Amino acid sequence: MTSQVLSVLVVEDDAAIQRFLRNTFTVEGYRVHEAHSGEAAINLVREVRPQLIVLDLGLPDVDGMDLIPRLRTLTPVPIVVLSSRGDEPGKVMALDLGADDYVTKPFGVDELMARVRAALRHRLASEGSPPTFRTGALEVDLVHRIVMHGHEEVKLSPKEYDILRELVVHAGKVLTHRHLLRVAWRDETIDVQYLRVYVRQLRQKLESSPEQPRYIVTEPGVGYRLQILD
Repeated sequence: MTSQVLSVLVVEDDAAIQRFLRNTFTVEGYRVHEAHSGEAAINLVREVRPQLIVLDLGLPDVDGMDLIPRLRTLTPVPIVVLSSRGDEPGKVMALDLGADDYVTKPFGVDELMARVRAALRHRLASEGSPPTFRTGALEVDLVHRIVMHGHEEVKLSPKEYDILRELVVHAGKVLTHRHLLRVAWRDETIDVQYLRVYVRQLRQKLESSPEQPRYIVTEPGVGYRLQILD
């Protein structure tokens, strides 16, 4: 945590979960604002300008899926979705609509806060757009298109680099298969198996143990995430 007090808007109508989230974020040092409905959330975003939104999809007045794009028109801050809907198409839809991450109920404090920290780091990185990205032993120079692992330069094909660059730019955020196909192939209807082949090749070149990747992590049925490591 930084010395700055961050504000979070919790959009949740279940009293027990809302109390749990209020206590969790308060202990972690956040200033907590609460909304029980979609319209209240819209009003609070305009009023308090939170730096993070935690959004339950099951609201009394509006489907959370419909609320995500409305929130996106008002603010660029991270949106972490909470839902009891564990279906993969739902996760993909939430991410494609503009959510930064998706946590399925029930969830633990450690998992939630890890996802929140990753979403906040991604947002800060995207705002600053640093020319050189580092995570663990991996270093990517986005200006000169140079990729280093440890002290060795890694040679990538143009498509491998396009995929890695998109993951780097959005480090910490889950990118859907469709998003990556659109970026690397300019066509999101291409068979996702092509993407899997290139990700496998990237792991062979970047990971010390490709079968247990530390950098490019699979989100089953959804897409991939580039981990931010110390």
